[in-house]
Amino acid sequence: MSAPNPSPVRRAAYEVVRRVFEHGAYADRAFPAAAERHRLDRRSRAQAQRLAYGAIRGRGCSDYLIAELARRRIEKLDPPVLAALRIGIWELLHSDGTPAHAAVNEAVDLARGGGAGRATALVNALLRRVAEGRGAELLSRLDPDDPSEAAILFSYPPWIVRLWFDELGPDSARSLLEAFNQPAERALRQNPPPPASSPDLGQARKGEILWPAGCEVRTGSLQGEAAAAIEAGRLVPQSRASQLVVGLLEPGGEDRVLDLCAGPGIKATQIAALQAASGGDGELVCVEPNRSRAAQITEMAGRLGVPAPHLIERPGEDPDLAEALAGSFDRVLVDPPCSALGTMAARPDVRWNREQADLAELSGRQAALLARGLTALRPGGLLIYSTCTISRRENEQILAAALAAHPEVELDDLGAVSPSAAAIVSPTEPRALQTRPDRDRTDGFFIARLRRP
Repeated sequence: MSAPNPSPVRRAAYEVVRRVFEHGAYADRAFPAAAERHRLDRRSRAQAQRLAYGAIRGRGCSDYLIAELARRRIEKLDPPVLAALRIGIWELLHSDGTPAHAAVNEAVDLARGGGAGRATALVNALLRRVAEGRGAELLSRLDPDDPSEAAILFSYPPWIVRLWFDELGPDSARSLLEAFNQPAERALRQNPPPPASSPDLGQARKGEILWPAGCEVRTGSLQGEAAAAIEAGRLVPQSRASQLVVGLLEPGGEDRVLDLCAGPGIKATQIAALQAASGGDGELVCVEPNRSRAAQITEMAGRLGVPAPHLIERPGEDPDLAEALAGSFDRVLVDPPCSALGTMAARPDVRWNREQADLAELSGRQAALLARGLTALRPGGLLIYSTCTISRRENEQILAAALAAHPEVELDDLGAVSPSAAAIVSPTEPRALQTRPDRDRTDGFFIARLRRP
């Protein structure tokens, strides 16, 4: 028997899928290393990423078909076999450009090369049944109006589907589920930011709040000129929704600004760049307890050529910080740890490494951090509370509790900022914004702006 020889594209995808599900790696970190190891060119890199990310997103649907067609529990299959099956099933169901026999043979070679041994016969037989239409037939029997069956069809943990069915309604929930299964938009911000008076950028160019000044959207992979600009610090990968957060914070050159959850530094360096462009003697203070993430802030500031912020390597909830931070900041950004459900297009593993129980723990931290941010705000100052998720427990409920506890604080009506802002308000708190990938083609961010009179 000849040695298995799957293509470099599939070897790279296979490596990423196995690292994510066997070692808990993040796909967006594992993929660049795998692409480099297998020496993928620009076109091959895009193919491998589509295959790896698709197989990771599609785990729920694939595992259902494996269990049905193999008549055995997923836990009984060895990891090399399972990874090859997940890649093969996703490719057979979603890739029109690959002949079915080629997808089957390549998956079999992946399993053999991964040490699957005699289990390659199972891989071959199961994938041939999918290629013959048995997989599509099984999926056609599922009811998308039933949250449990919709979870299989769209490939999500059932708890996420139930959450959105309950909070958003079935139609809106299914629209979101489908959108998060598509590749993320490739947005970038210019560094340094363009002059505020530039007539061809930002809202003046697009007439939309979701196009902050200096925002660019590219199609295809970020290679060639774009990759060189990113390496040189002239462009920074950052979603439009994320850029909007700092835009609404409106940091000025004279302001003292607090970023209470600053790592790894994407928004912090955007704040620093805007302050530098405005001139003045302002200051940026970044709180980040994780030493590695704090180092990333310093490294990124240096690479982008923006003033290095003052770093505090302690948790934002640390009671010893209260007196040091109290009432001394003009602008405060509270961008706390969250479930990150709004980033699932760019981060395909998020749906599988979150649990419903996480929301309770996260909401407790979020409430504490927002309270600390409000105490740090001086009269006349602005605070942005923002998460990259779509979950009322982490968003609207946290905001409502903070307003009840701080009646002296006012909530700005962001929906009144512009006609385009009115189209992206939260359905349960229209003074705050909730972006969505199905409607807005960007990450799902919740953004509220509070003001201390």
